[in-house]
Amino acid sequence: MLAQRSDETEKAEAVIAKAVQAVGGERYLQVRSLVGRGKYSVLKEGAVVSFQAFVDVMVFPDKERAEFKGGGSHLIQVNTGNTGWVYDGDQDVIKVQTETQVANFKQAIRTSLDHLLRGHWKGSATLAYLGKRPATLGKRNDAIKLTYSDGLVVEFEFASDDGLPQKAMYKRLGADGEEVKEEDRYAQFVETGGIRSPYIIDHWTGGKPSSRINYESIEFNKPIPDSIFAKPANIKDAKKSWN
Repeated sequence: MLAQRSDETEKAEAVIAKAVQAVGGERYLQVRSLVGRGKYSVLKEGAVVSFQAFVDVMVFPDKERAEFKGGGSHLIQVNTGNTGWVYDGDQDVIKVQTETQVANFKQAIRTSLDHLLRGHWKGSATLAYLGKRPATLGKRNDAIKLTYSDGLVVEFEFASDDGLPQKAMYKRLGADGEEVKEEDRYAQFVETGGIRSPYIIDHWTGGKPSSRINYESIEFNKPIPDSIFAKPANIKDAKKSWN
């Protein structure tokens, strides 16, 4: 069994190595921060029910500032490791994130493609190869699995031919205690400075499309001041643009 597990791990590591090369190799691995801009849509029954512009700032491995504007709403959500705050423009208040909100952010990090490819899971999860799965147009995907020490399981699929990421899948507990299937699907890879990124990320919940991230631009390794992650002293400071 030990030899079998070692073989599975080696195959999974090879899939990851191929994927890293597909998205930019060492240039990708040297990215320390990114600034993404685009549109975020919430979907229901196949229709767009809300549509907002966003600016997403990430400093790896666990800092993020996401700002959404549209339809008269303004929301800023900031996370740094185990802490976070939110500016709610509808109520014009700054709130400290709840334990649930922080937990949701940490789960989003652990199920993300970057977390996998950059190896930030090492030491807290085990890796296994699951085999090939059917994909679109007669193609096949290589499937791998991350199993975290607390029981969270995330499956990733990569195109067998070119190694590009295709999807990530995991389960969460819904409000009624039932397991809900969550899935991210990656599409429209665009190259910027030798790094290829999915400009469309469709999220599916319970087998139905629930949201879409559509990037318009992504900048890598732009200097990011630590101050944009700090909880602001007042509403005026919260509303200030960071760049």
